[in-house]
Amino acid sequence: MLKLLFAAVSLAGLLFVSEGPQVAAASEAEALTNIGFVLYTKSHAPGTLNARWIYSGTYSGPGIATGGPKEGFAGKYHVRYFYDSGEFSDEYDLVIEKVGDIYNVSWITAGNLSAVGVGMEVENGLAVGWRRVAD
Repeated sequence: MLKLLFAAVSLAGLLFVSEGPQVAAASEAEALTNIGFVLYTKSHAPGTLNARWIYSGTYSGPGIATGGPKEGFAGKYHVRYFYDSGEFSDEYDLVIEKVGDIYNVSWITAGNLSAVGVGMEVENGLAVGWRRVAD
């Protein structure tokens, strides 16, 4: 029992010490964030996906991907994203490739890779974490 208590206290101490100096101010972390998330769900129209996206915890909104395959998620689409206000945000050629149970996702603008992501199927669709590619 004493060994178990010692182990628990030691682990708690390690967690406390490891979290301390690594915590950045919220404004610093937000400025450095280049992470987005999108959930694609099947639309009633074949080959069409509805999107709900967020980027850097600051921007978010809906989107629609068209021109894809009638079955599954893997394929090539054209996607348009909007802000929550309804204002247009961006559009891309969207490529979703399935590799085993994982999806590799690419967003392309004028033939150039703009963002990359990795995703997996979830109960309601395809969940994808992504980041912009540095210029």
